[in-house]
Amino acid sequence: MLKFIGKRILQMIPLLLIISFIVFSLIYVAPYDAIDAIATPNMSPDQIELLRQKHGLDQPFLLQYFFWIKNILTGDLGSSIITQKPIAAELAKRIPNTIKLVLPAYVTSFILAIILGLVAAANKGRWLDRLLDNINTIGISIPPFWFAMLMIYLLGYRLNVFPIVGMHSVGQEDSFSDFMAHFFMPYIVLVVAMFPDLTRYIRASAMTQLNLDYVQVQRSLGASRGEIFSKHISRNVLLPLVTQIGFALPMLVTGAIISETIFQWPGVGPYFMTATKQLDYPVIMAVMLLSATLVIIGNLLADILYTIVDPRIRQGGER
Repeated sequence: MLKFIGKRILQMIPLLLIISFIVFSLIYVAPYDAIDAIATPNMSPDQIELLRQKHGLDQPFLLQYFFWIKNILTGDLGSSIITQKPIAAELAKRIPNTIKLVLPAYVTSFILAIILGLVAAANKGRWLDRLLDNINTIGISIPPFWFAMLMIYLLGYRLNVFPIVGMHSVGQEDSFSDFMAHFFMPYIVLVVAMFPDLTRYIRASAMTQLNLDYVQVQRSLGASRGEIFSKHISRNVLLPLVTQIGFALPMLVTGAIISETIFQWPGVGPYFMTATKQLDYPVIMAVMLLSATLVIIGNLLADILYTIVDPRIRQGGER
């Protein structure tokens, strides 16, 4: 197992360097930078040039990239040009808040999708399958930002049942009930955004299993539809689901940017959106690189989980 993991990590390091170079290049060729955002009309060209020198933006492209990646490798993500606060410290404070929101929503969506996907596959072509398919279609069609605004208007403004923004009310940072009140609306928005795609994926995987020979054998032995799904198909659907679990890792940090921004949840989302508006490129690059890194780590996690579920994959990869 350790040999398998080490091989995958060595394969992913060049990919991570390529991604970091692309991210830095895209930021470099952008028509404006953070100095343009903080410069005022009464500043002289010399003052603006001093700002560029202070932040190293007057250096050649490759030299800027070299110093940036060198700092990244030592754990230094730099500082925000706008606020002058260390980016690593800000992310360390905000990432747990994002996980508190996204992880429960994803777990709920995952469990809900497994149940509904298997039920839909077991009732293929029947009214229940069509009903679930229509629900999935509606869920996929609804833009998350529109649904979030609708929730705010109905439950927050008209009915005044839940608080509209933030993670806590002022002075109630230690109150669990206050946290749950703030948590409910963004949680529902994320669940509605996540579960339809997962449900269709699981239904398609289960339908593929229905066409395999072992299902026909179980039917010939007198097994009921419920027994076939609960004892056989549900287990064999596990392997393709492993991919979804691995790919969910980047969602834990950057998967709720829109919802967090709308509800002003103090996570990575508002931090990234504010940096984008202010052309705070060090923050933008740090978040984009973090997201890309999590995608790569998610692929590694999916590979590891694959080998646990089906050891034959590891044996084939070690030849």
